[in-house]
Amino acid sequence: MTDQPTNPDPTEHNLAAVNLDDVNLADLRVTYETQGLEPDDVDPDPMRQFARWFAEVSASPIEEPNAVVLATADVNGRPSARHVLAKGVSERGFVIYTNYTSRKAVELDANPFATLVFVWSPLARQVVVEGSVERTDPAESDAYFAARPRGSQLGAWASDQSTVIDDRGVLERRYAELEQQHRGGEEIPRPDFWGGYRIVPDAMEFWQGRPSRLHDRLRYTRQAEGSWQIERLSP
Repeated sequence: MTDQPTNPDPTEHNLAAVNLDDVNLADLRVTYETQGLEPDDVDPDPMRQFARWFAEVSASPIEEPNAVVLATADVNGRPSARHVLAKGVSERGFVIYTNYTSRKAVELDANPFATLVFVWSPLARQVVVEGSVERTDPAESDAYFAARPRGSQLGAWASDQSTVIDDRGVLERRYAELEQQHRGGEEIPRPDFWGGYRIVPDAMEFWQGRPSRLHDRLRYTRQAEGSWQIERLSP
């Protein structure tokens, strides 16, 4: 008789125990007891307002406050979304980096518009950024790549992002090969298939959670001459 383990791994996933009928989303409730957001309280420029909020978020215990949902769409209008890390912000917009053959890059090149969503739940805040997309200058991508940890540089070379692979071993073997090739510690160049995109905002919304779902929403819309119009939206 085969001995049975007396202490099964508690992390082992038991598919038979999963029942969607037991997943109750409707009764989840959070009351947002936060200060309000008025047009007179915000900066006339949404990028400076973002900087103000980001400074407050960065001073909080929130991990990776630069984590953002990037939503794209293909040429047929079919959307896709994923979390990425924003790695640059300036008056010109927000910058993310990726493999230029990845799904998001293919969609950004074919349909150069995107939406970013920053969600900072502990502060009941959200920022939505909508705008056009452009590739960053190669020199800007080179500078960022050079500042990455060496492991991340090798990882960029090792991964043919968004393609189907047989197993994780494919990645690990490719990474090990690259690690061996660069064991001398020489500078690792940026792959020509990897670089940045800048989302140039034409609209930004600042959302502040409030009690009874009467949230505050302020939307900035870029005007033809470059100024910004601020409007309050109904929640």
